[in-house]
Amino acid sequence: QVQLVESGGGSVQPGGSLRLSCVASGFTLDDYALGWFRQAPGEERKGVAGIQGSGGTTWYGDAEEGRLTISRHNPKNTVYLQMNNLKPEDTGVYYCAAEFGTGYCEVSDYRDWGQGTQVTVSS
Repeated sequence: QVQLVESGGGSVQPGGSLRLSCVASGFTLDDYALGWFRQAPGEERKGVAGIQGSGGTTWYGDAEEGRLTISRHNPKNTVYLQMNNLKPEDTGVYYCAAEFGTGYCEVSDYRDWGQGTQVTVSS
């Protein structure tokens, strides 16, 4: 059974940094695409970054690359999202998602989802 557990969210001031973690169980990272999505209040869930299982190719949402870095640590079955220079518009619940094979920036690309972790950026 696929399970995804996110952590690392919190409240930070603009310009701050956070590192989100997603611990996966029930599968191996090499076989799955993992994605991070943000859902701001009243808005649809939006893809911010992802990494393919085979080969580790990464993708980033619009205007995200440069401030965000996605990585994975296979021995720990964990995917990370390093977020720097955070802005108020980065506020939202961040979800980790998994899909066997490949997945990109659309919600419909992923079957399995975690419960999310809240990120709040404000002064």
